[in-house]
Amino acid sequence: MSSTTDQKTCKIALLGNPNSGKTSLFNALTGLRQKIGNYPGVTVDKKTGYLKRNGSQLEIIDFPGTYSVYPNSTDERIVIETITNPKGDTFPDVLVYVASAMELEKHFLLATQLKELGLPMLFCITMQDISERKGVGYRTEVLSEYLECKVVVVSALTGSNLKKLEDLLFEIACAKSPGKWKYKYEMSEDETRIARIVSEISGINNLYANLLIAHHFTWLNHLDETMRNQIGKVVRDQGFESTKYQIRETLDRFNHFSPWINKALTQERGARKSFTERIDSVITHKVFGPFLFFLIMMLVFHAIFSWSEWPMGWIEQFFAWSEAWVQNTLPPGWLNDLISNGIIAGLGGIMVFIPQIAILFLLISLLEEIGYMSRAVFMFDNVMQRFGLNGRSIVALISGGACAIPAIMSTRTISNWKERLITILVTPLISCSARIPVYTILIAFAVPKFMVWGIFNSQALAFMGLYVLGILAALFSAMVFSVLIKSKDRSFLMIELPHYRKPTMKNVIVNVKEKVWTFVSEAGKIILIISVILWFLASFGPAGEMQNAAELTTAESIERNLSDQETQDLLAAKRLEASYAGKLGKWFEPAIKPLGFDWKMGIALITSFAAREVFVGTMATIYSVGSSDDEMTLREKMAAEINADTGGPRYDIATALSLLVFYVFALQCMSTMAITKRETKTWKWPIVQFTFMGLMAYLSSLAVYQILI
Repeated sequence: MSSTTDQKTCKIALLGNPNSGKTSLFNALTGLRQKIGNYPGVTVDKKTGYLKRNGSQLEIIDFPGTYSVYPNSTDERIVIETITNPKGDTFPDVLVYVASAMELEKHFLLATQLKELGLPMLFCITMQDISERKGVGYRTEVLSEYLECKVVVVSALTGSNLKKLEDLLFEIACAKSPGKWKYKYEMSEDETRIARIVSEISGINNLYANLLIAHHFTWLNHLDETMRNQIGKVVRDQGFESTKYQIRETLDRFNHFSPWINKALTQERGARKSFTERIDSVITHKVFGPFLFFLIMMLVFHAIFSWSEWPMGWIEQFFAWSEAWVQNTLPPGWLNDLISNGIIAGLGGIMVFIPQIAILFLLISLLEEIGYMSRAVFMFDNVMQRFGLNGRSIVALISGGACAIPAIMSTRTISNWKERLITILVTPLISCSARIPVYTILIAFAVPKFMVWGIFNSQALAFMGLYVLGILAALFSAMVFSVLIKSKDRSFLMIELPHYRKPTMKNVIVNVKEKVWTFVSEAGKIILIISVILWFLASFGPAGEMQNAAELTTAESIERNLSDQETQDLLAAKRLEASYAGKLGKWFEPAIKPLGFDWKMGIALITSFAAREVFVGTMATIYSVGSSDDEMTLREKMAAEINADTGGPRYDIATALSLLVFYVFALQCMSTMAITKRETKTWKWPIVQFTFMGLMAYLSSLAVYQILI
């Protein structure tokens, strides 16, 4: 296998085990010069960043972590797919192997496997700051002699040796020389014979790469059907035993490199428990651990509400002022109305929640950076098993708190199909960031604001309660599916608990920026389109009925001796009811009236099937079109709405709680259904998912409203 290096754009692959510090190093090298796409042919995220110097450019690709060239998950397969396909778009020119100083021996398995490919390699030892505190050190000259490549020790947290690393990257990228490798895995006669035959079929000249193709030919996407069939015939005819040879190779490699690592080790930790071990005795305790987890979550939700109150108020007032300014500045007409009541109102209804979403991702990112989230996965492994899930399911469920789409994609780390399928089906029940706008706007109507025990905001506790409700629903649904879906196989959790460390703020900032921008850009595009459509539907209707609404308003105004302001409000309300949007809501109203919802909420429910957060944008548009007071915030307009049947507030406690419960359970996200179809390769399971969540939402909402009225 050969490599060709374009001096202008050289591809650098960051490879290594999970939790090796690879992503921290990637962020330290590339900063904000990143973009996110998908690997060719798959929906796994690919992070790419760039380094530029003197007209040369390095394209750095952050690959998923894997422990060896024999993967157990879809994410890990990406690495093997790439390194066995020299003609692929992501095939690297240079390998940067990233290894944690605290667990160096286990990293050498994959490192020595990658060296067999003949590509230039740079061996990068991370977490220098932690290893120095722990008293662990290595003689890099010994490691360099064994690996026959440059070895550099860095710290992404302190920035130590990052400049040296960049210099070495450009030096190796411009050298255009293949990597050397003294130690070669001694293949058996059978392995060598198979690899040579496969080489004739694949056209790849690296013997070890062809051995990997023989191991993995059933799922490698870069093999066409003819090649796959030919290799399959060779494997069967030659009696190739993949598992047997994987074990043989692994033992051979450890026997060879372990003495070199011991030779390179300069200091070793004593028998005394490390700081991480002492902390874990409390953090992961079977009693204190879960209690601490829920306490931390309560603090997170308290912060989301309390810290965001002022910036949310500023954003609300800004958009209210913007609506009024447009109304008063532009000439009266449809364009004025579209911009103020359609676009500004719709976008303002969602942008106001940026502070809460930013705080959520900030706190979760900090917990991930210090190493706590991995402990949460470990603690709840047994609980997941009891509900028919895999311990890794908790990763998807926790990720679902941000967005169900990447959470469902993360289930690829679950090797058992039944457990993976169940995790996919129940993950959307976990309240995602798209529900935050809905929860925030409605909790204010359902729960009075006061302090509990002088510490916690009552509305924050209600907010957390909705998350807990979603979690309980997910676990209950998983238990039901585990009975209905039959499978004999089980999988087990294998996860590394990283050492506690100070958070790298660059990682946190990049992550928050990326998540918030994704929310704003994705939600913003949908809301902008729907806001314009809604404005049209709410502003126009059958000519005769719109004229009739104006005549009825005039007659009623005279009869009731209404002021000009009251007449304008009445006209806006009647025109909205006679509009196309009003007719759509009226058509849908009989089905949702038992839940306490009116036709305006019906419009929002229909539009929010595109995405949950559209509910707030829809309500903002509807109430802007239906009101002449553009300086009122959306919450003030909704609070002023009167229930014509009872004469009381439209958004009373019963209605608000009913609507909240509906949004906890309903699958109102077409993107989630699309990704479920893509992951399961059939429309059967998205339909099952949509149906069971829809029934849960409707029946639960019905029960809540009927009990409370």
